[in-house]
Amino acid sequence: MAFVWNPLKFFRRISPELARKRRLEAMLERIVADPAADPVSIWVTLVNTVRPSRAHRADDAIAALSELPQILADSPGSQPALRAALLRLFIDHKQTSLYVTSGLLPSTGFFSETARRISHRLLPDVVDPAYLKDLLTVIFCRKDDEIWVEAVPDEVWLNFFRTLLDDGENAPPHGGEVLPIALSEILEALRILSYHVSAIGLNPELVRVDPQLEEVESPFLAQNTEVVAYLKAYRTWWGNPEAPLEDESHLGVMLDQCGEVLQRVRRRSSRLGTSLTLTFTLERLRQHLDRIHELLGLLRELHQTRAIASLLPQAVTLFKQTIRAECRKNRLSDYWSTNVRLLSLRMTESASRRGEKYITTTRREYFGMIYSAALGGFVIAFMAAFKIMLGSLHLAPLTEALCFCLNYGIGFALIHVLGGTVATKQPAMTANAIAASIGETRGKTRDLEELSTVVVRTLRSQFAAIVGNLGLSVPMAILLSFAFLHFTGTSFIDTEKASHLLTDAHPLSGAPFFAAVAGVCLFLSGLIAAYYDNLTAYNRIPERLAQLRWPRRLFGEVLSQRFTTYVENNLGALAGNFFFGFMLGGATALGALLGLPLDIRHIAFSAAYTGYAIAAYDFTMPIALLGVTFAGILLIGLVNLLVSFTLALSVAMRSRGITFAQRYTLSVLVLRHLFKHPLDFFFPPRSAEAPTPIPGDNAAPPDNDGSEPCA
Repeated sequence: MAFVWNPLKFFRRISPELARKRRLEAMLERIVADPAADPVSIWVTLVNTVRPSRAHRADDAIAALSELPQILADSPGSQPALRAALLRLFIDHKQTSLYVTSGLLPSTGFFSETARRISHRLLPDVVDPAYLKDLLTVIFCRKDDEIWVEAVPDEVWLNFFRTLLDDGENAPPHGGEVLPIALSEILEALRILSYHVSAIGLNPELVRVDPQLEEVESPFLAQNTEVVAYLKAYRTWWGNPEAPLEDESHLGVMLDQCGEVLQRVRRRSSRLGTSLTLTFTLERLRQHLDRIHELLGLLRELHQTRAIASLLPQAVTLFKQTIRAECRKNRLSDYWSTNVRLLSLRMTESASRRGEKYITTTRREYFGMIYSAALGGFVIAFMAAFKIMLGSLHLAPLTEALCFCLNYGIGFALIHVLGGTVATKQPAMTANAIAASIGETRGKTRDLEELSTVVVRTLRSQFAAIVGNLGLSVPMAILLSFAFLHFTGTSFIDTEKASHLLTDAHPLSGAPFFAAVAGVCLFLSGLIAAYYDNLTAYNRIPERLAQLRWPRRLFGEVLSQRFTTYVENNLGALAGNFFFGFMLGGATALGALLGLPLDIRHIAFSAAYTGYAIAAYDFTMPIALLGVTFAGILLIGLVNLLVSFTLALSVAMRSRGITFAQRYTLSVLVLRHLFKHPLDFFFPPRSAEAPTPIPGDNAAPPDNDGSEPCA
């Protein structure tokens, strides 16, 4: 086919590029025509010209910024005028607050900061033209500007700023020069940040966790002395390059010691208990130390080259961080998500350590899990019987709901006291242990093989717990029915009630949705257990119990000590089980109050109810009905496990800042293990008698506290 050139089609294709270029040229012509114009308005015009029509269409901004250097070169006088406007921004406006507060968590409390953000969303901030921080919100006025600013590659920004700042001189004069205002502002910001670090380091919460801060000289105070001396020497060196500059290595040692104390407090707080205030304080401290290192990096580079161009790579990174922080400074969702992440990290750390005991490795542990779950099934059969009896009393709605809650709550707590296990309680704990393992391995491919083994062990342990629960709850329910019939002469339940119980477990009766509700309750109970574990350690409840005199006089020293130790190790689990019972028992009542069809389905209770129904039908149930019922029970269990496990794993990984890119590879490894060794998912092999350590097992919590993402 012969090629036919269509000039109209060609013009349509190149017209956007031509239009963009003409807009840039016209903008530069206006700047050259009025060199005395307000620099803020000049940069507002420039950003408006470069800004894409939609923030996610960053290609337009990349193309515009890529063309600007050449357009500046072709337009006489435009580069000096634009450069002068940029320098006037830094000369005429205060910059210290930009470095000291932008992107850093505030010192105010949670509710105060929440109220401030809400009020500033309703009524815009008053822009103070004296501060560069405020003017950034005028130049980058759209709330989504941070999207395209971050999407533009660093190389494009570097090329633009290099062209803009090139004045034909590689470095300023080497002597008798007045300290530039921009540099003076950076030095002042470093001094203020150093004082902030000293104040945060003296927080009583840190001293409580790490008493060594009172016994030896605090590095948080020592770093301030070093920073002040370094800044004074730097000012002297700038005016006289021959003067020696204060050795930065000692300052680096002090800052490193501050970082070590930060990590030590994090590790100890996971054992001694922490609070949201402490976790928030540690996050602020980390942010301030990071900002000090960034600004010191700028000074270090300037000391070596004494040229502004050498600072641009680090300055571009700081520029992007600042724009993002200013665009998001009043977003309530960002502030809440940060606090939720810190809170969830505080609770999931405890859950991850507790979850390791639910992952069996050896055959002895495996059969121990089955025995423990069988004990749980034994108690659940009685709990199901009490639930049926309470329902037959037709009590007042509130009284009935309270009785259901107490039945579940006391029953689950009793299972824990007796050493039993509820199968569906495992996922919320094991998910946190797996998340801790992923955080420890950092997703390295060479460690995925061990991690897949951990997943296989977890699934096998879940299977053992389900077998134990169902293996005893069903026959125990049948046995209790016959015992009731023997001693009273009447059936425990009639066939009408039995039919209702079987309908509740039918796969098409809404059971999967109600099982998902129970899965959410399971997930919440895991967080509650972790919260009370932390609360026990933080408030030093065992030590305070040990100081009581009347238990020692009443029960003796040995029993009192055993009780204190038991509370220390089990208060969180007891609270989680008790509140889990209240959530299960109150779900139906809550649905009735709200007018919603809300209910719960739990695999162990559904199995026990099926046992009572089988006895009521005197084993004359059709095989098809029995098969459908057990299929519904298995579906309920699957939904229970999946919902609670998925929620717990997502929260644990989110709290640690983990983005596990190798999840597909891990899934392939698990499936490959399934095809090669399918029995490993149901029964531990003999080789498991010499287990390999779980990645992350017995390891300290991640040093980054979840603040840095792991690939």
